[in-house]
Amino acid sequence: MHSQQVTAEPPSNDRGERDSTAGDVPGVLRSPASGADRAPLIFDVIIAGCGPTGATLAAELRLHDVRVLVLEKETEPASFVRIVGLHIRSLELMAMRGLLDRILQHGRQRPAGGFFAAIPKPAPKGLDSAYAYLLGIPQPVIVHLLEEHAIELGAQVRRGCAVAGFEQDDEGVTVELADGEQLRSRYLVGCDGGRSTVRKLLGVGFPGEPSRTETLMGEMEVGVPQEEIAAKVTEISETHQPFWLRPFGEGVYSVVVPAAGVSDRAEPPTLEDFKQQLRTIAGTDFGVHSPRWLSRFGDATRLAERYRVGRVLLAGDAAHVHPPIGGQGLNLGVQDAFNLGWKLAAQIRGWAPETLLDTYRAERHPVAEDVLDNTRAQTELLSTEPGPQAVRRLLTELMDFDEVNRHLIEKITAIGIRYDFGAGPDLLGRRLRDIDVKQGHLYGLLHRGRGLLLDRTERLTVDGWSDRVDYLADPTAALDVPCVLLRPDGHVAWIGDDQQDLDDHLSRWFGKPAD
Repeated sequence: MHSQQVTAEPPSNDRGERDSTAGDVPGVLRSPASGADRAPLIFDVIIAGCGPTGATLAAELRLHDVRVLVLEKETEPASFVRIVGLHIRSLELMAMRGLLDRILQHGRQRPAGGFFAAIPKPAPKGLDSAYAYLLGIPQPVIVHLLEEHAIELGAQVRRGCAVAGFEQDDEGVTVELADGEQLRSRYLVGCDGGRSTVRKLLGVGFPGEPSRTETLMGEMEVGVPQEEIAAKVTEISETHQPFWLRPFGEGVYSVVVPAAGVSDRAEPPTLEDFKQQLRTIAGTDFGVHSPRWLSRFGDATRLAERYRVGRVLLAGDAAHVHPPIGGQGLNLGVQDAFNLGWKLAAQIRGWAPETLLDTYRAERHPVAEDVLDNTRAQTELLSTEPGPQAVRRLLTELMDFDEVNRHLIEKITAIGIRYDFGAGPDLLGRRLRDIDVKQGHLYGLLHRGRGLLLDRTERLTVDGWSDRVDYLADPTAALDVPCVLLRPDGHVAWIGDDQQDLDDHLSRWFGKPAD
């Protein structure tokens, strides 16, 4: 068991709760505690699961001095070295918190193209980001870096601790561990994966489609020249999908083959399974050897009906699962955490507007729906049936148009997201790129997870909200609007130049001004 002591001072009292399910909050605890028997509120938030989503959420909460405990049922981090990709939006978020330079040391930059259904099209020129690339990084490394960051900020992490049950009441949540220990917190967040114990105990529906097909994926070295591989892949890719061998450099290839007829689903795949499938499809195993990691995945697609029930919330794979096509899963969960973290912290610190926490689901549920839909579409395009193959050929042609290719890349990399903040300029509700400001780069001003008013008029003020919102007067900022108010997640919450209008929006997102 690994732990890090929390040193934060107790936060101010909660504001009241608002939730559309008031009066419909299940109590789920094998041995419920109640009344005087309840343990004291030791933590503000308990997070179940220390994957990328849970670790990111813990760090975001600690930026606001929220007392956080992360429970991870596994005693040790995953040992298999699967390479995952951080897309543009996730790289931007890491830059906002000052983490990107640390992460870049462990990753490999690749072009931001060819993501949609593995259709080999280059990224369009001039993507609206200073980080317009994919970063391939071993999954255990990114998880370690995010967990390390959370611990540095003061989060406590306990491994070998599985959530067995919980009960919530008006003041908090009593969480029972598998060994019978009981802990109390104000909130519980399930970041415990697609088979989430928290979601199941909460009774939240997880509708969608079960897995229909399974695929083997891995990284390994090959024993034949790249030209021979490329020619063979081109020859058979028209009739066998999903199937590819893609070079990563230094003789290492990403290999994807159908899993039909290979071993037991409950057993991890072996190198021999890959060789068998390659020989069946291509007539050769390409001399594959020295695997880095091997995995097997299905195409189950599911989305939680609710992201919050009272004081219990869901994020990451606990709220949505889908095939890994396009590499969006880890990114979607990390982005959930950035959306939720400051809102939950605001609720705990006592300045959250009444409906702020409700905007978590309102904003992120539609994003997950869109990801599920685009992975469904990509899965169909990988079918060997004549109809889907015809659509794939047509889409391949259409992607030669810059607008089509750009739209799909922005969708996959999440830089095309626009939250519904009401009527206004197109920039409203979108994230703002890392523009140049007089102090360097915009994202360098967002490391503390606070809001920011960027004022090109030098006439406005955030007085009354300066404990939550930073201010930069910069008439030289690379913006074509007078002023923008940024939320802690980098999305534009207001555009204009009128102080009263600004104050109204500061109240909407950051609560009442301080006395």
